Amino acid sequence: MSVKAIDAFISVRDQGRGFTLQIGEEAIPMLLTYSEVRQAAKDWQTYSSDAPFRVPIPSEEQERSVRQLPIETDPPQHKTYRALVEPFFRRPMQADYVERIDALIVQMLETCADRKDFDIVRDFALPIQSRALTYLLGVSEREAAIWIGWGTHVFRDGDNPGHKGSVLEDYLRAAIEQGVRARDPDDFFAALNRMQIDGRPLDEAEKLGIGNLVFAGGRDTVINAIAYVMRYFAEAPDDVRAAAVDARATNLAVEEFIRTLSPLTHIGRVCPGVESTNNRVSLCWAAANFDPAMFETPETVNLARAPNPHVGFGSGHHNCLGAPQARAILRSLIKALAQNARTLRIVNEAPNIEAYGPIQRAVGYERLMAVLDLHTPGEV
Repeated sequence: MSVKAIDAFISVRDQGRGFTLQIGEEAIPMLLTYSEVRQAAKDWQTYSSDAPFRVPIPSEEQERSVRQLPIETDPPQHKTYRALVEPFFRRPMQADYVERIDALIVQMLETCADRKDFDIVRDFALPIQSRALTYLLGVSEREAAIWIGWGTHVFRDGDNPGHKGSVLEDYLRAAIEQGVRARDPDDFFAALNRMQIDGRPLDEAEKLGIGNLVFAGGRDTVINAIAYVMRYFAEAPDDVRAAAVDARATNLAVEEFIRTLSPLTHIGRVCPGVESTNNRVSLCWAAANFDPAMFETPETVNLARAPNPHVGFGSGHHNCLGAPQARAILRSLIKALAQNARTLRIVNEAPNIEAYGPIQRAVGYERLMAVLDLHTPGEV
């Protein structure tokens, strides 16, 4: 069946109108077309990421005390920091890792099916994201219980984001200190203490900055993506089953889910040549992913769309470090739903609404209550 996605920025992008986002006293022009977003993402001299706390929109000066690494740097520093942590983020490409993710998702489906109803966001997606992260970081799965307690966003889920930021930094300091004594070569925090740049070990701010991004950067985005696929299955189960027939079909479906969801709406860049405190722009991934100049019938969710050069994982040298993890989780989820789920019924939902002046964009859910019925063992 044909399922539609909503292009929140259609009124300003397709009419060629400029749009400026006002946050407090800061006016942030938004780049909305595919071509201008891709061009800006490649041009780091004009559109710089060397801006501590100001790459996210809104800024995060109140939420954290350290620069997130490598995302808040430009080349060549960006490549240097990224190379240090990439081995961990390539783990989802390994067969044994995929087997662990497959088993985790089937287990979570069975757990949720045993309940009268469940919240896809907090009872399913959040535990999957947190437990899968323990696999990525090579730490005890028991740590996931702590991370689940932080909610869907380490800064913004709940009150007092500044306090939540302090909780994360305190956790990271303790984990890094424990990592000094760890001998496990697979342990991320032990590895942080062994990493070097130009022959010197990382300082505390660098370790905290890398760790901060690991926990803040791919959390709500992965949770939103899991919930999005589940919501889609409830509406069009046969489409998801068709996407699970072979690896190519599954991969195409994952890319289309990411394009139409655009888990991260936009990201900030600063323009060093603009002599003003208001020198930021927004690279709007969500608007670019619906640009009809690049995507035919962009509001149609076509799980077999090919080619699909979306920017849902960013673009340029800052292409999302956690993309292999997100892709692995969604591939496993599609296969597990196709093989195990008879029906998924949504009984109550509360979309997460982001406001951009007069524009409102739904991305993910605050709550998504559902009832899941699985096939019995041996059932075809």
